[in-house]
Amino acid sequence: MRGKIYQTILFIALGSLCACTGKSDKQNKTPLVTRSCAETFELDPKDIPEIKEKIHAEKKAWQLDTIFAKKVKREGFNGNVLVAQHGVVVYRKKFGYASFDRKMKDTLKYDSKFQLASMSKTFTAMAVLKLYEAGKIKLDDSVQKFIPDFPYHGINIQMLLCHRSGLPYYAYAFDDSVRKVRTPPDNNQILKWFAQSKPKPYNRPNRSFAYNNSNYMVLASIVERVSGLSFDQFLKKNIFDPLGMKNTYLSTTKNDSINLNRTMGYEGRRKIQTDYYDFVIGDKGIYSTVDDLLRWYKALNSDCFLSKKTMKEAWEPRSFERKGLKNYGYGFRMMLRDVDSKKARYVYHNGWWKGYSTLFWFNPHDDYVVIILGNRKNGTVYRVKSVLQVMEEDANAGEMEDELTD
Repeated sequence: MRGKIYQTILFIALGSLCACTGKSDKQNKTPLVTRSCAETFELDPKDIPEIKEKIHAEKKAWQLDTIFAKKVKREGFNGNVLVAQHGVVVYRKKFGYASFDRKMKDTLKYDSKFQLASMSKTFTAMAVLKLYEAGKIKLDDSVQKFIPDFPYHGINIQMLLCHRSGLPYYAYAFDDSVRKVRTPPDNNQILKWFAQSKPKPYNRPNRSFAYNNSNYMVLASIVERVSGLSFDQFLKKNIFDPLGMKNTYLSTTKNDSINLNRTMGYEGRRKIQTDYYDFVIGDKGIYSTVDDLLRWYKALNSDCFLSKKTMKEAWEPRSFERKGLKNYGYGFRMMLRDVDSKKARYVYHNGWWKGYSTLFWFNPHDDYVVIILGNRKNGTVYRVKSVLQVMEEDANAGEMEDELTD
């Protein structure tokens, strides 16, 4: 089919207990800036009706609308949803308000921008892998190579990517005597506190998996030091602009125009105010739309953005100390096919921050993606079993933990 623009990614099992070991000295060096590849994602309009018929798009759209209508009515979901398969949008709808403020109450638009929270980690990881493919870094490089006064030794980039560093969690690592500055800290300030206070690490490097925002704060700082650009500039130049993600930006970007159609985060009807750690980036902080995230999905599943070899490595499970369906690769969570498998059935990331609840979920085998962006804290965002059953036309799909908390 002429409109087919990307293929199913095959997951290759790892042979070792943890794959956070060096493959990095053999990477092919490619240009750092992604070539402008946004147009390559467009399907031939002549192919769309055939694809829709093949995937039963009309039936799925009706079923999905029933599911999300219940989420709104019974569970109070407020946000935007997009579901696509084989490059075709199956379902796209907006529910509720961008702001509940009486003076500026505004309904959601399709280009409403949501804080992605921890879903931002997918962009940080891919920024690191762009530097890796360009030959600027190796995945077994130590943190001290880029941040000389970093006080924790034995940690490399791979360990940060797959949450095996053992670092202390920055949000809980410092007492009030350290956090005496009134100005909210940024990455550089957190790194300075680490160097000065040396809070006790959570574990020894590469000992076990422990999801930790500190890892991705450090990774964003490494990207800045290697590239010579601020993190928001790097993302814009190497990811957002080339992929045509015109409504995606980092929260620290200094440009008032990007705040157009920006949503506010809520718990119930209470607006969540700023957080002390809002200026720490890499672990969170990206705003985007459902349409831009569909472009992100297409880019990840093509060879336009990163090589398929690199993406295969990114989507491999990395930790096997404990049996279970959940695992983590480079910037992505995954559900394995079974507890003894090293192959992923689903790849995803979810997020929560300041009232935002987000989910980016896809099935490489059936080539579909589910994007849910909510701006009112709500656990229903993470309960997608019924959605998977519709997309796979299988009542047994999604037989796993129903809720995917961050």
